Amino acid sequence: MSMYGRDPWGGSLEIAGDSATDDERSRNLQDYDRAALSRPLDETQQSWLLGRTGEMKKKKYVDLGCIIVSRKIFVWTVGSILAAAFLAGFITMIVKLVPRHHHKPPPEDNYTVALHDALMFFNAQRSGKLPKHNNVSWRGNSCVNDGETGSIFSDLSGGYYDAGDAIKFHFPQAFSLTMLSWSVIEYSAKFEAAGELNHIREIIKWGTDYFLKTFNSTSDSISILVSQVGTGDTSGGNPNDHYCWMRPEDIDYDRPVAKCSGCSDLAAEMAAALASASIVFKDSKAYSQKLVHGAQTLFKFARDQRGRYSAGGSEAAIFYNSTSYWDEFVWGATWLYYATGNSSYLQLATAPGLAKHAGAFWGGPYYGVLSWDNKLPGAQLLLSRLRLFLSPGYPYEEILRTFHNQTSIYVCSFLPYFTSFNRTNGGLIQLNHGSPQPLQYVVNAAFLSALFSDYMHAADIPGWYCGPHFYSIDVLRDFSKSQINYILGQNPRQMSYVVGFGRRYPTHVHHRGASIPKNKKASCEGGWKWRDSSKPNPNTIRGAMVAGPDRHDGFHDVRTNYNYTEPTLAGNAGLVAALVALAAGDNAGIDKNTMFSAVPPMFPTAPPPPAPWKP
Repeated sequence: MSMYGRDPWGGSLEIAGDSATDDERSRNLQDYDRAALSRPLDETQQSWLLGRTGEMKKKKYVDLGCIIVSRKIFVWTVGSILAAAFLAGFITMIVKLVPRHHHKPPPEDNYTVALHDALMFFNAQRSGKLPKHNNVSWRGNSCVNDGETGSIFSDLSGGYYDAGDAIKFHFPQAFSLTMLSWSVIEYSAKFEAAGELNHIREIIKWGTDYFLKTFNSTSDSISILVSQVGTGDTSGGNPNDHYCWMRPEDIDYDRPVAKCSGCSDLAAEMAAALASASIVFKDSKAYSQKLVHGAQTLFKFARDQRGRYSAGGSEAAIFYNSTSYWDEFVWGATWLYYATGNSSYLQLATAPGLAKHAGAFWGGPYYGVLSWDNKLPGAQLLLSRLRLFLSPGYPYEEILRTFHNQTSIYVCSFLPYFTSFNRTNGGLIQLNHGSPQPLQYVVNAAFLSALFSDYMHAADIPGWYCGPHFYSIDVLRDFSKSQINYILGQNPRQMSYVVGFGRRYPTHVHHRGASIPKNKKASCEGGWKWRDSSKPNPNTIRGAMVAGPDRHDGFHDVRTNYNYTEPTLAGNAGLVAALVALAAGDNAGIDKNTMFSAVPPMFPTAPPPPAPWKP
């Protein structure tokens, strides 16, 4: 029996009986398969016939959710990651277990080593309640009750003792702070590299905090200013800071407060100190503005109430006599211009009449010698800086060019090719013409020369002319190095004049605190035994630059001879400035921009038109 039906794939379907053998069925199925596969298969057909083959292919891939990858690639990738992690861990373990050889940083140059010492001198000179980190073991709180009872000057604690005594002379102290601030503004990166930037900022702030107590710093105008605390006139035989030889910590006598109402030189110098410090502390806006306001008040007082602070036979004339106040006017106005950007200060600083009174257009034996009394060389270099980097043009160009030329002339006078100043056989320049205490002038000249060299280097100027001869800027640095090297020990006596530096240095320094043991309290006259002793000082006043040798390179390490062995604030301030200028290699560079941080962009005024032509 047979049945015919319709093949769902398009042909007839025949169902045969069981009479067919297995071989026949197999041949028939193969024929059916060939017939069926001769046409395309849809997805359902493919799933029926090829289902097992697809499953086998899927096993060759790995489904990662977002992507399907070959199983072989997946295995190789995972294996590579594990191998790399193992290798990295193995290398790390080896590196940690192998002993390391640390390379020591290169040793500091002599100038940087001496800089550390020179700054410590200011810690030893602090008056008042000392900070815990003062790091001078033989110093303690002293003169904490300085002041004038019943007045606005009742609290005058703080500040610095001037030298080997316990007097606070404000005129040289202000100059010292200005010099320190100037060096920080120009070479802050060098101070930071030496690890001394915070230290010198603290030193400056200790002084400026004190100066803000010496006048009514919150007022816009004042009529009186404190000029000195303590006294040194020994003619009466009364106990005071020069007659008595005792540690500042043990002082039990009265310390008078000297005031002035016509002291233009002192007020203008203090204004320069506060104005320059305001640039140092420009990152502390409130304190910087406080300093600027105080500087403006002091300078207005200096201009309104004219007079020399040391006039009239005052005690200041004995120790720190001021010859005039015109140079302080140029100096103070220049610093106030840099601190405020107010062009009225620049107009004053560049006024030809003021420059003439200050001695800018004539020579003299001390022309170009920067000191606590003569600020003109520093002011001229500061204004030359303005010309080199900002070129303000008219109406300042003529006087700025004159100052620039004068700066070139006086640095020429420092060179050994000229005979403006004598030199000792050992090579020390005699800027004070053979008078005692020469080193304080030498370090200032070394600073000015190195700084002028750095100014020209930053302005891409290779050198300058001294008359018809052209000199490289390296000549200036060589001069600075020769003088500082002499001070640090390259001299006929092979002695360092900076205490604590080198193997041989003065041990009988003229200094009350250093010469008396810490645990020995001495009375006014009882301390004379320590003054007159031939034994070395029991305390080392680290970093103190002594007054220096005589004009024959001779030096007497005797405590009672202050012309050889007494250090001063002004001398050490110049030393710090010169050392940092020379530290860290040649031409390491200045900070060109910080000095001008308050100066607005300059657009030179067009010069007036020429007069009409007349036949």
